[in-house]
Amino acid sequence: MPPRTDADTDATRRRLEAVARLLDSRWRLPLTNIRFGADPVLNLVPGLGLLASKGVSVYLLWEARRLGVPLPTLLRMLGHLGLDTLISAVPVVGWAGDVFYRANLRNMRLLREHLDRPLDSPPLDMPSPDRPPPRRLPPG
Repeated sequence: MPPRTDADTDATRRRLEAVARLLDSRWRLPLTNIRFGADPVLNLVPGLGLLASKGVSVYLLWEARRLGVPLPTLLRMLGHLGLDTLISAVPVVGWAGDVFYRANLRNMRLLREHLDRPLDSPPLDMPSPDRPPPRRLPPG
């Protein structure tokens, strides 16, 4: 397989951005600023809709892995998807939750952070002398 070029990465990034927007924020409810996507609409179909929408979300994770996102970031992305799946699994309440918890857009933000960092900088998940370690919550 030939090495990936910047053009390949840019094309993949544009495609993933479009998929994330389609799933999470494609349309706006009239007379409001509330945006929603195909994810809550698909989840109106019991079982099958959940599988379809989360299947597309897994595709985003797969592409992130191919683009070299480090494991800790992939695990965060998987956590977003897991929480979204739990929210979606609850009938009626889950539909509203899907409108407000946008896992795919959150995951795209993490992917953008990864792709936009300079090549010589450490991954965002790794401590760096120039960057303080992530803040940890105290136990309990």
